[in-house]
Amino acid sequence: MLYVVITFLWASILLYLLLGGADFGAGILELFTSRKNKAITRKTLYAAIGPIWEANHMWLIIAIVILFVGFPLIYATMSVNLHIPLTIMLLGIIARGTAFTFRHYDAVKDDTQSLYNTIFVYSSFTTPFFLGIIAGSAVSGHIDPNARDFLSAYIFSWLHWFSAAVGLFTVSICGFLASVYLIGEADSDEERLRFAHKAQFFNIAAVICGILVFAAAYFEKIPLIDWVFGNWVGRLAILFATLSLVWMWSLLYRGQIGLLRILAGFQVTMILLTTTYRHFPNIVILRGGGYLSLLEHSGHEKTIEALGMALLLGSVLILPALIYLIYSFQQKPLDAEHY
Repeated sequence: MLYVVITFLWASILLYLLLGGADFGAGILELFTSRKNKAITRKTLYAAIGPIWEANHMWLIIAIVILFVGFPLIYATMSVNLHIPLTIMLLGIIARGTAFTFRHYDAVKDDTQSLYNTIFVYSSFTTPFFLGIIAGSAVSGHIDPNARDFLSAYIFSWLHWFSAAVGLFTVSICGFLASVYLIGEADSDEERLRFAHKAQFFNIAAVICGILVFAAAYFEKIPLIDWVFGNWVGRLAILFATLSLVWMWSLLYRGQIGLLRILAGFQVTMILLTTTYRHFPNIVILRGGGYLSLLEHSGHEKTIEALGMALLLGSVLILPALIYLIYSFQQKPLDAEHY
């Protein structure tokens, strides 16, 4: 049952990156959109994420609950040593959701709309940036459980070049996913072409940020190259991701929306698989060579069994409803004469 829980943890992180990441990416796209195109971009992203944007955070909640219930030592270590970036990320989620709601549903259009827009786009950038910082810090070896001063315990555990590079890489991935997903939501060929250009832009940005991640890992003596290329799973995943990237670029302007979305999601899945497989089950790597393992530092056996059963039952009840929710909001409304 422990492996069932671990599988749900990994899957929830992946789905939050794929769905919630595209959600954040919509705001990032707006941030990098010219003023004359912002209005049409907002209209498109409202149609795409408006009905389901709250449901995307379900995956983050599931991941947190799994860590809290099933792996309390891991949860405590991360929530204490990384409480500053965690707090900033959570505040970003709250600020972004609040701004999205007020600017979309506010009955009065006035100068506060400009404030809502600013909060929305910058929190859309800040939140995945600090999500990447948290992920990078967890495996960087900078977390020191024996730290004796504030800076070593709560600042230098996450404030370093590697985590910052992972944060920028995460932002680029979110922008890339949103661009690909929104191609199919655009109402005109001109708008689809613009989102295709944005997908290329963020794809190139992700490659550049990925190089920065490897460079920072090298200078900080983090064995990222070995994690990625030191095993056949990593090498195959990188090969498949590269081939799918070439295929996706060839399809960007051909209108095959469903396949484009599958390829984009596949690439992100391969990236996550590559970066987590080699050091599994060690989810947190500590300063001095220590680690926290999903296998060695799990909760009581009875707790894991109950958690696993709850996750299995919940997936049977929730996943079909979520799929139907997404499907139903993808359907076009009937014309007036049909009513």
